[in-house]
Amino acid sequence: MDQGLRYDSSRETTVRSSEERSKFEVEASEQGLYGPSSLRAEPHSPPPSTRFSRLTDSFRIRSPQLYNVADRTVKYIRGPRPKVDLPSPVPLLGRTYNFKGRRFTIALEPVIIRFTRPLTTTWLFALLVAAYIISFSFLVRAQWYTIPASSFVGCTSVYWTGDAGCGLDGSLCAPFSNSSFDFRCPAQCSSVVLQNPRLVGDESVDFVPLLVGGGDIQKTYRADSFICASAVQAGLFSDSTGGCASVNLVGNFTNYLPATAFGLSSIGFPSVFPMSFRFSPSNVLTHCIDLRTPALAFNILITCLLFLILRPKAIVTWWCLVCIGFWHIALFSQPQATPPPLDVAFGAFLPALFVCYGFWRVAVRFTLPLFANAPFEAMILYLAPYWTGVLTNLTMDQIPIDRLTAADIKQQPGGVVALVIIVLILLVLVVNQMRVIRKTGWLPYYLGWYILGGLVTMVLALASGLQFRLHHYIISMALFPGVGFPTRLSAIYQGFLLGMFLNGVAAFGFDSILQTAASLVGDGTTGSPLPTLLTNSTTYNASIALANQTISWNGMPTAIATQGWNGFALLVDDVEVYVGTALNYSLAALEADLPHFFRLAYAMGGTPGDFTMPATLWPNGTWVDPLLGAS
Repeated sequence: MDQGLRYDSSRETTVRSSEERSKFEVEASEQGLYGPSSLRAEPHSPPPSTRFSRLTDSFRIRSPQLYNVADRTVKYIRGPRPKVDLPSPVPLLGRTYNFKGRRFTIALEPVIIRFTRPLTTTWLFALLVAAYIISFSFLVRAQWYTIPASSFVGCTSVYWTGDAGCGLDGSLCAPFSNSSFDFRCPAQCSSVVLQNPRLVGDESVDFVPLLVGGGDIQKTYRADSFICASAVQAGLFSDSTGGCASVNLVGNFTNYLPATAFGLSSIGFPSVFPMSFRFSPSNVLTHCIDLRTPALAFNILITCLLFLILRPKAIVTWWCLVCIGFWHIALFSQPQATPPPLDVAFGAFLPALFVCYGFWRVAVRFTLPLFANAPFEAMILYLAPYWTGVLTNLTMDQIPIDRLTAADIKQQPGGVVALVIIVLILLVLVVNQMRVIRKTGWLPYYLGWYILGGLVTMVLALASGLQFRLHHYIISMALFPGVGFPTRLSAIYQGFLLGMFLNGVAAFGFDSILQTAASLVGDGTTGSPLPTLLTNSTTYNASIALANQTISWNGMPTAIATQGWNGFALLVDDVEVYVGTALNYSLAALEADLPHFFRLAYAMGGTPGDFTMPATLWPNGTWVDPLLGAS
């Protein structure tokens, strides 16, 4: 048939269908099947798709250049249609290369597969799993259960808690002397630091281990110093292995001297403090070496054998990584207490398994099985970032960001710069991953979900009375769906995100994404009102003997009293010496030849709020007024 007279049967069918439909509608209208005529659609009202087409045509006519740019952008973001799959990665160490006209073959992966094939049987894998569980159990027993549980102290253990934590005159922390205690410290306590500023006299300490003293010949430390870090600085044991020692309380001490030793520095305190301690070797405790480093070497070896030699199915490999990483963190590298609370660990383990199954479904099953013919490459791509994430407390230790809160980032030196660098790196990685996703045609789908998630996050961050806290396990959960593609970079991302997720939930649990301000502050300032001292550099009379001096402060304003505050608390030389309603305090009990430091707070039922910054009285009679703000 001539092409100009081609018969279009589909068009005739469409016309006939339209005529039959119109005839039916007329008959139905006459019979009242459509209800009142006021509810019927206008016969000439165009469908939404037609109206959108008209708007598009109008936009194209009025702004052709802008329309072309927008059209190309939309088509680029949309990617190929229909959607396509990315090619599977070809093993780098099992292929032929061309270099300057010469061909050479690297066949490492086939060799590994051929020589280890007899070791990939199911019964051997089950036997080795049982052997691993038994060996790991012996390591756990040697780590925690060969000495009394009461002998363990944590990296932040102290005899004297900050500010008014020991009560009036330190009565809650007695006895002050003639007491000793044999203890065991974990390893790596030098990296455990203060998260909020702490005043020692007139000196503020933050983001370092709290160490006061240790510079005298007997190595005497103030009682609020971290015990384990002090013992490391005093040379009782190594920070990398932990160890045992005996701590002896020696009562009050004057003029604590600073010291620097074994990578740790302490500060001095020029006045008197009622409680101090010194160290001596322990002759009671044995099995004092922290086994986290041997356990880490053991677990790294097992995971390498898992990829290189045993080579179970991909999903079995995945569950092995989940279990090994979780229990290494919970029992060795970052336990939540010493010894580790197994009930708490198991409480986090089951929900972690559910989340990791979600990771498998949305991402890992599309990547890990593709490296079945490249065990060595898979081991490098997955395990290096995986263990980097598992050991986040060590690998990210030098980055001056600990908690992703605005106040924490501003306080830490270099925190803002570090955050900017991290954001730029993440931006580059995210843009590259978006490029990969676009090649498949799935980018609009992922963008939609991530935009929705961003809007939900914004709503949560603005929730009244609560503060948004982006824990690193949440970051892993948010990013995992976007790395489920058959590329080497996706394998690296999956390994790191899994390790970071396990570190978050095993070390800290599933903390809420919304937290109260009090839970985030910890031992920091709460924003409570501050009293003011009447005694200042102008009113203090240095000609009067210290025994006859008093300091005074303003009375409580009515607006403060209506909030529930009903008294005052006074710290002298970092010890609470007064709680009550009086407006002055006698200095008769203080030594005249020492400097003294005064901090004042409102109290509510005997419990103080934020203290002022310290006012300082020097032995020569010079009074230094406190700086503004809370301490």
